[in-house]
Amino acid sequence: MATNVESLPGPTTRLPRTGILVPTFSLWQREIVRFYRNRGRVAGIILSPLLFWLVIGSGFGTSFHAGQTGGGSHYLEYFFPGALTMIVLFTSIFAMMSVIEDRKEGFLLSVLVAPVSRSVIVLGKVLGGTTLAAFQGIVFLVFTPLLPEAHLGLNNLGPIVLTVFLVSFSLTALGFAIAWPMDSSQAFHAIVNLFLIPLWLISGALFPLSGASGWIRVLMRINPLTYGNEALRQLLFPGSSSVLPVGDSLIVLAVFAAVMFGWAFLVTNRRTKTVG
Repeated sequence: MATNVESLPGPTTRLPRTGILVPTFSLWQREIVRFYRNRGRVAGIILSPLLFWLVIGSGFGTSFHAGQTGGGSHYLEYFFPGALTMIVLFTSIFAMMSVIEDRKEGFLLSVLVAPVSRSVIVLGKVLGGTTLAAFQGIVFLVFTPLLPEAHLGLNNLGPIVLTVFLVSFSLTALGFAIAWPMDSSQAFHAIVNLFLIPLWLISGALFPLSGASGWIRVLMRINPLTYGNEALRQLLFPGSSSVLPVGDSLIVLAVFAAVMFGWAFLVTNRRTKTVG
């Protein structure tokens, strides 16, 4: 009498890989839910740049004129794109702290042994952080009516959203690449304070490119965030003057986003042995 015996998968059996959409969406959804459960972090990310914008903008007041800043007669108008970029920066970077938390909780290890490609892991988490950062930045646009010379309408809303998305995606991928090899939140904060905050400071958020010193101007030119700030300033304030056209700025941001995502993908493949 013949019997049918089914063997269980052995340790060397390769499980079939799932598709891209379902695991990507699952990781994206987890980032969204996890972030908004921490209401203190959400409030801090929004209120801190708002406080910076009001205090610094009101402090400088009319010390910067329209000809100097290219963003209106009051410094609040010039500093508005920089405050928006700050919100995107904080949200993008600190959303990627979940990579360190997932490693400590063991969730990251379970994801790595799942039958999904590394690109899906990177894409899911980066898109989750990008959605959070872009949404927070777009919400900040509700303060636009407070600025007399600002213009927000159907004709420029699309390019503004695209600019915010590209900046969010780039910074989130950068945050992922930084957080992946780390197992300490303190080390992650140190990198943010040492590298990413100065990156924002010399992006044209606080002072214009045209009036900066020679060596600072060179750093601002090679800083991708400069192109994001300049694009937002020209789109929100059509009368502002800039040496960086919006189209060129968007191209630079798109290239920067692609490079950062590629770097994040390479990091996940090189640092696999450190995860666990």
